This record gives sequence, C-alpha cells and structure tokens, in this order.
Amino acid sequence: MRVLARSLAPAMVLTLAGTGIAQARAGDDGAHWLRAWGYAVPPGESDGRDALTYDEDLVPAGARIQVVQRVTGDAMTVELEVRGVLPGHTFGAHVHESPCGDDPADSGPHYQNVPGEDPGAANPRNEVWLDFTADSQGRGTALSRQAWVFRPGEANSLVLHEHATGDHGVAGGRVACLTVAFTD
Repeated sequence: MRVLARSLAPAMVLTLAGTGIAQARAGDDGAHWLRAWGYAVPPGESDGRDALTYDEDLVPAGARIQVVQRVTGDAMTVELEVRGVLPGHTFGAHVHESPCGDDPADSGPHYQNVPGEDPGAANPRNEVWLDFTADSQGRGTALSRQAWVFRPGEANSLVLHEHATGDHGVAGGRVACLTVAFTD
C-alpha cells in the first residue's frame, strides 16, 4: 500500500491508495473468506492495485470500495461496502468475469453461475447483484447470498454501474471497478 497526497478544495487530505487483500481459512469444513478493497483513481493514474473510477461525478477519486466474500461448503455471501460516492445516488453492482482495465469494458460480462445467452439467465439467483443507494454521506452497503460458489478463476472484479439493475441485468454504464480474485 502507498500513501498519496490529494488536494481537495483548499484542504490537503492524505489518502491510502492501493488494494489490500486478506484471506483466511477455518476448519476442515472448507469455510473461508476473502476481503479486498481499493481507493478509486482515474485509469491513467492506476498502478494496478487501485480501484478505478470511470465517472468521477458518481465515484470521485478517493472513494473506497470493499468486497467481502464468505464461502461455506457450496454456498457463499458477497458483501459490498462503498464510501465517498455521490450521496443519494442508486448504483447497480455486479461481479464480472475479467479484471478491471483502463477501458470500462475490460472487466467483461457479468459472472453467471449457469452461463447463458438467454436474457433470462441474467437474474439475481444466477448472478451476484449488489445494488445500493448511497446515504447522505456517500456510503452504501449490499449483500448477496448464493447457493453456489464461483468457478475457479472465472470471477475477477466487482463493477459499479450508473443505476439500479433493471430487466435482464442491465444497469447502465460502468462507473467504477475493483479487481478481486474471488475464491471458489
């Protein structure tokens, strides 16, 4: 992790930048967890450890994105916590197949438990949907419980979208991305 100095209005604020990842395994039952977080920076300023913001009006530089995944047997929960996003705004959020990149499309499509071209395959039982509305301080949380786990190496990022998820998983443009090597 590194420390960056960022100027916000007349004040100077120190912000930790970079992604932190911690993983622990407990017991013989296979239960384990993963936590990943990052502070948003514009794509051209990333060193590969940061979250990326593609829309600084919705996700300003310095906003924090954190994901916690808990796996127990053949089930999991994925939790999202954000800080510093546009207050009062409703975001869509989904797990995507590929890591983040300078182009918002680099993260690929939504991860699906049962992949399918049928628009009906895009639903909260087959994908991880984490929509939230930021409070007056720009904080938001969401939780998704699934009766399945990710296939190894096929879930690699968490993407914030410009609005809540609608029909067939559509949530508008990609406004931020955090690369996460989700566990199976």
